[in-house]
Amino acid sequence: MNMASRRLEGRLALVTGASRGIGRSIAIRLAKEGAYVLVHYGQRQEEADQVVQYITSHGGQAQAIRADLSTLDGIHVLFAKVDEIVQEYGREGRLDILVNNAGIGQILGLEEMTEESFEEVMNINVKAPLFVTQQAVPRLRDGGCIINISSFVTRVASPGVFAYSMTKGAMDTFTKMLAKELGSRQIRVNAIQPGIIHTEMNAGTFSNPQGQAYAAGLSVFNRWGEPEDVADIAAFLASPDSRWVTGQCLDASGGSHL
Repeated sequence: MNMASRRLEGRLALVTGASRGIGRSIAIRLAKEGAYVLVHYGQRQEEADQVVQYITSHGGQAQAIRADLSTLDGIHVLFAKVDEIVQEYGREGRLDILVNNAGIGQILGLEEMTEESFEEVMNINVKAPLFVTQQAVPRLRDGGCIINISSFVTRVASPGVFAYSMTKGAMDTFTKMLAKELGSRQIRVNAIQPGIIHTEMNAGTFSNPQGQAYAAGLSVFNRWGEPEDVADIAAFLASPDSRWVTGQCLDASGGSHL
């Protein structure tokens, strides 16, 4: 890890769902920029500890936090732990960066959806980031930022992921409303809309050559996305370089479906 840039020196970041995939890469990238990163995870302690170990072994600072974001009680547990850490870290009980990354994929069409499957994806992909943000906003330092992970499915109709697409549409709207709400505090709020990224969530697509060809063929660059492609964008949005950018949903699909 090259620690040369460090645009986020002294900043405190919370990344939800950071034990693997896009969240893991964002946590590592923010740490590379000098941020102290709180690596949230739900169940995968071993993977979260590995992320922290990777960051610290390369000169960064990080700590893992376990919390179940599917319930309000779990979200309160998360922020009780956050409060303890930020006091120790000397940030006066304040966060600088929130990344709402935690979410689940769901490959179900309209006819296949059930009430249970709908509630599951809405609970994790919409309700959780809403109430995580509600708790984070009073703790965010003026001039901080919030980054929401959305998806290119809000731009491209994908009936095979019906409810999932609806949840990401909600996140785009949430991003714009929140940017308006928090502008007076100089807090920037933006969303990233990844295309098909090579993560565990898309393991089914990448499990065979046909799926790999499909994923690569969507982009004008004729390749699929890697988590680092999204993490680099998150680093920009978290940094002062994006000081004049808020309320935006940035497409990160490599020009898919142009």
